[in-house]
Amino acid sequence: MKYLCLVYVEEKLLNSMPQNERIACSNESMAYCDALQKQGQLIAASPLHPVDTATTVRVREGKTSTTDGPFAETKEQLGGFLMIDVPDLNDAIRIAANFPAARFGSIEVRPLKELGCA
Repeated sequence: MKYLCLVYVEEKLLNSMPQNERIACSNESMAYCDALQKQGQLIAASPLHPVDTATTVRVREGKTSTTDGPFAETKEQLGGFLMIDVPDLNDAIRIAANFPAARFGSIEVRPLKELGCA
């Protein structure tokens, strides 16, 4: 079953970490993703640029509008994702719990709907 693990972090907290800690966390994250890929469980993963680079798009009554930044004001921001393929939710939770950002942020685990199209 495929799951999307959405990694939420508080950018202020991340930016306040000493550079060596941020680099160590990034290296640990990449090593974890490499291990998951070698086990055939990782489909895709990527960090995202800071939230201030986001653009929110809405279409209302046929008109498109854009807003700088994310739609919701929250303490934590979406910082990246992992898309995994594992047997069940328990495995997805185990993988999310071992991802380094789970120690200071949160990871939302959601199953993907399988669509009948290619």
